[in-house]
Parts: sequence; structure tokens; C-alpha cells
Amino acid sequence: MCRSIKTLRPPFEEHVTDEDVRAAALQYVRKISGFRAPAAHNAEAFERAVDAVAKATDELLSSLTVRGR
Repeated sequence: MCRSIKTLRPPFEEHVTDEDVRAAALQYVRKISGFRAPAAHNAEAFERAVDAVAKATDELLSSLTVRGR
């Protein structure tokens, strides 16, 4: 997996911003698509994917329960 994506859940991160989530989503989409920046004809699909991954990440993080906390 992409080494620049950091863990966003406690106890690794106490406060996660929208920017943190978006950055992780962008890195993930870059990794799986193989594009650092997509060509103009792929830009819309690329941005939709980043938005979808960011939304799924938000949902996951808000649903997790960390034991012992």
C-alpha cells in the first residue's frame, strides 16, 4: 500500500481534519490509478474517486470503536 498514507484513527491520530482525510484519499487514488495528476479527459473521474474515497473514509472513522479508550 502507499507508504505516505498515515493511520487516521486513535491512538495514532487524536484529531483528524477534512484535509487529512482528503490527502489520504488523494494518495490512494493516485496509487491505484497510477496517475499523479490525470489527463484532462480523466480529471472528472479522478476527482469523483477522491471524493468517494474521502466520504468512505469519513464514514469508516466515525464508525470505529477503539477498545480501551
